[in-house]
Amino acid sequence: MILNQRFIELGEGYGDVYELCELIKSNSDRLHRTFILSSETPPGHALSLAAAFEPANDGKFMPIYICREGIIQQNTIKSKRRLLFEETAEKVGSTPAVIELKNSSVFAETELFYQYTIGILRINKLLPPLR
Repeated sequence: MILNQRFIELGEGYGDVYELCELIKSNSDRLHRTFILSSETPPGHALSLAAAFEPANDGKFMPIYICREGIIQQNTIKSKRRLLFEETAEKVGSTPAVIELKNSSVFAETELFYQYTIGILRINKLLPPLR
């Protein structure tokens, strides 16, 4: 039974992506799914890298760790951070789902962006419904 799904924001830099990759590797038995969230911006697509984990033990909390919109992709060439994330996910048996979303700047508060994103992921059956 899951009572709460919430984003936990890491930073946008290389070190943060390495941290996210380390979370994936060290918690591979709890990994639910990985995501590449993309939004259109004037300089290019802003990419967010995220990983959702099953609740720990008998917990009722599903954490979704995210590096929000820290990568700008202007063409089809993938950045080193994206490649590192995809490689790490695939090593533990997860293919990141690529989802097109509105940019977080459209929302008055970051929390509203996260609620919107969780709704999109649930509608597409990429996150389980709350039970």
